[in-house]
Amino acid sequence: MSEARVIQLRGEPARPMTDREPGSTAAPARRSGARGGATPAPAGPATPDRPVDELAPVRVVRRPVPNQDARPEPTVQELATQTAPAWEERLADLLAFLRRRMSGDYQVDEFGFDPEFADNIVMPTLRPLYERWFRVETIGMSNVAATGGALLVANHSGTLPVDAMMTTVALREHHPAGRHLRMLGADLLFRTPMLGSISRKAGHTLACTPDAENLLNAGELVGVWPEGYKGVGKPFKDRYKLQRFGRGGFVSAAMRCGVPIIPCSIVGAEEIYPLIGDLKPLARLFGLPYFPITPLFPLLGPLGVVPLPSKWYIEFGEPIRTDRYTAADAEDPMLVFNVTDQVRETIQQTLYRLLSQRRNAFLG
Repeated sequence: MSEARVIQLRGEPARPMTDREPGSTAAPARRSGARGGATPAPAGPATPDRPVDELAPVRVVRRPVPNQDARPEPTVQELATQTAPAWEERLADLLAFLRRRMSGDYQVDEFGFDPEFADNIVMPTLRPLYERWFRVETIGMSNVAATGGALLVANHSGTLPVDAMMTTVALREHHPAGRHLRMLGADLLFRTPMLGSISRKAGHTLACTPDAENLLNAGELVGVWPEGYKGVGKPFKDRYKLQRFGRGGFVSAAMRCGVPIIPCSIVGAEEIYPLIGDLKPLARLFGLPYFPITPLFPLLGPLGVVPLPSKWYIEFGEPIRTDRYTAADAEDPMLVFNVTDQVRETIQQTLYRLLSQRRNAFLG
């Protein structure tokens, strides 16, 4: 960074002032045409009681005015501690990140989670969508504890799982503790070339009970979307109507680990890709759960993949405690079903409330 050059501004010279002796009849000095100069006024005629030699000449006194804008020259220490522009800080962080990647000076956990990769590659990629495109607003962030294991359960929608990614950004970028969300994903995600590797590095793992319990016992914040493909691929006419939450495996895991369940309600994701049809033959051909038809895709080709800029709200509800249950309770199907239904009903009612307060899907 080049050294900053301080330019010292010169103050404008003060207007001249006249200093007359007591009793003097001399007129005040007048400004001349030259800047800052003054011409003495005529002394006037002599009088009998005032001889000529007693007339005092007019003296022009110049009083320098200090320059208020001037600042002392900064020291070398001050220049060194000046805050660098934001883009320079980001560039320095990126270069340091690349240097560590090339030297192998970074760590991953047993699931393949690479925190530096998530913070320097994944988050900067998703941040513009979160802040400028969807203009996400969060509610109830204080319901997510700063430390300790917890299971976040959210509704799923939007044709593509963008809602899961935006929830990750919300918790990492806007939670006071900057928590990483360890999402449980479907096996299709991890079978997809490149996407599976990126997901592992971003901290996500397969949606299975052993992995979920290991993460929860390690004090991680785990995210699950129990509607699965039924939620993300439902028709637009069924928007914001929760699908079945499965057999409640996520509830059993939370009960065995004694961690709270945090209901999460997401409004706005349903409108990004309005699903109006499903080409099942193409879905079977490519091994997909569905092949979406939206108002823009596949009609506009790659341009149809651009999501519509809907206004998003993500609300984190009050935690549902499970520490009062025992390991035997986690094997009780009826009890697990009741807790699962409580979580689902909480999310559904929150969705209805948020929708009633929203004026427009794209303006909020």
